Amino acid sequence: MEQLIEVKLGECRPVGIYDANGIVCVRGDIVIVEMEKGSEFGKVVNASYKTCSGANVNPAGKVLRLATEGDLRQIVNNQMKAKEALQTCQRKVVEARLDMQLVSAEYSFDSAKILFFFTSEGRVDFRNLVKDLAKMFRARIELKQIGVRDKAKIVGGIGVCGRELCCSSYMKGFHPLSIKMAKDQGLPLNPSKISGVCGRVKCCMAYEYQVYREMSRELPRMGAKVTTEAGEKGRVIAVDILKRSITVDLGEGKTTRMTYASSAHHETAPA
Repeated sequence: MEQLIEVKLGECRPVGIYDANGIVCVRGDIVIVEMEKGSEFGKVVNASYKTCSGANVNPAGKVLRLATEGDLRQIVNNQMKAKEALQTCQRKVVEARLDMQLVSAEYSFDSAKILFFFTSEGRVDFRNLVKDLAKMFRARIELKQIGVRDKAKIVGGIGVCGRELCCSSYMKGFHPLSIKMAKDQGLPLNPSKISGVCGRVKCCMAYEYQVYREMSRELPRMGAKVTTEAGEKGRVIAVDILKRSITVDLGEGKTTRMTYASSAHHETAPA
């Protein structure tokens, strides 16, 4: 049975599944992989990928070898050429007045292909740009439009928590996010508080989302009518999911805070 590993291809591309081809790899190794169209380099992020029983996984390629000193020198040389290619492409974009912002450029390991990553508010007709670049560099040209989250992953940075951005440090891919995640966790729906440097909802909103959902199932919702342990009736005006406590408005300016348990009778929820 073939051993499958996960490799982050190049510098800016996502993680893929590859056939180890009998080569012993450990996490962090730089490997040269054979693709359908040429060879690429990448970093091993998981050396023991396991599929679900019966799952059929088609590897995107196979490992040719662990990167040698010569391979590493070639990678560094390609990175230097990519910087020059990015500057050249930027000049062409300005000349053609294309509405696109270049983010990064990357050579394939064999230098047969150059990838340019860019952001744009809409669709961009870059066919003429591709033709010009192909003539200049004598290589296959690919322009990939990416979103603001992908841009943050490529550029990197420090989050409001003081740590390196999750997307650019260890995350293999992005998961769906929504304002509802912040709402269900009882967080203030202030864009400046729940948004990351990319302007989208923080990725960390999803980390404990399922836990909050499970813990909140037995708690009344905001506005629900409850009966306290003292037999007083009121309406829930605040819920602390982690402390499992609620604040109840008893009317006439009187409130009480209590740990929600079976003794607090939940009557109705607001429509």
